[in-house]
Amino acid sequence: MFNLFKDQFSDVIEWDEFRDDMIFWKWRNNEVKKGSKLIIRPGQDAIFFDQGKIEGIFKEEGEYEVESEIVPFLSTLKGFRFGFNSGMRVEVLFVNTKEFTVKWGTKNVINIPSPSLPGGIPIRANGTFQFRVLDYVKLIDNVAGVKNSYLVEDIRIRISAILDQLLMKWIAREGKDMFNLQANSFEIGEGIKEDLDMQVNRDGFEITRFNIMSFNYPKEIQDMITKSASHGMIGDMQRYKDVSVTDAIASGNSQGGNSATDMAGMMMGMQMAKEMMKDSDEKKDSDSSSKQQPATNNQQTTNNANIPNFCPNCGTKTGGMNFCGNCGHKLT
Repeated sequence: MFNLFKDQFSDVIEWDEFRDDMIFWKWRNNEVKKGSKLIIRPGQDAIFFDQGKIEGIFKEEGEYEVESEIVPFLSTLKGFRFGFNSGMRVEVLFVNTKEFTVKWGTKNVINIPSPSLPGGIPIRANGTFQFRVLDYVKLIDNVAGVKNSYLVEDIRIRISAILDQLLMKWIAREGKDMFNLQANSFEIGEGIKEDLDMQVNRDGFEITRFNIMSFNYPKEIQDMITKSASHGMIGDMQRYKDVSVTDAIASGNSQGGNSATDMAGMMMGMQMAKEMMKDSDEKKDSDSSSKQQPATNNQQTTNNANIPNFCPNCGTKTGGMNFCGNCGHKLT
């Protein structure tokens, strides 16, 4: 009795071992039996397909009766009726609908051509990229048709295989500043994103974002970049020496036995004293000039006050002059 009805036992079509790192999973039974149920969990789509052709896509989470709620919506199988001894031969693919985030890093050192270094500048880089499933038809035709599952690691390996070449292409393009690549990381990342998207789009995937977190130079080159940046901030080498000596004196790290440092400190001290004396002399001259000007003005006002309006000798109007314009009489 058991052997006669064993194929009539209903199935539950579900992805019960749902994994965050799995992009899709194919339900392994080849035949959907009468009374079967479909369970769709959050973050999943269920695709019914037969011989590579999609029959129906179901996205709403929940539990469904296959015979009454699924079959009527299948494109070419909507007229199917479950017989007593037969089921429906169809495959079911569960797709993880979330956007995946993947860390990446260069597999090898990339030598970027540079006029400064004949052998090129060796660099490494790292960051993240995001992708998701975009086209279920392409996914089934090119990937799911021959695989039962597909992992995020599979995509990461595929991207890593071409990433070094794309980095070299977009870094060398348009003459980027090889010693300040981080400043151009967004533009470089956008170019790489476009190229990667074309690579994976044919299989139904989409690169939604590509980020470059850092570029890493060999220690010798990084030290040179750091030193060059510090010199640029100082302005010139003489200024750099002056600041270095000043810092040493201020911090108390200059050693008494170092005659060069002591002499430099004395010279800087004398120069500072000279500047202070110069400023003091200029201030004194300014104050003296300010004091003398009012005295002169006061004296001129006093003298003008002693001149009579009319000449006492001839009676002619003086006009504030020291001598009479008519008779020449002295008025003060």
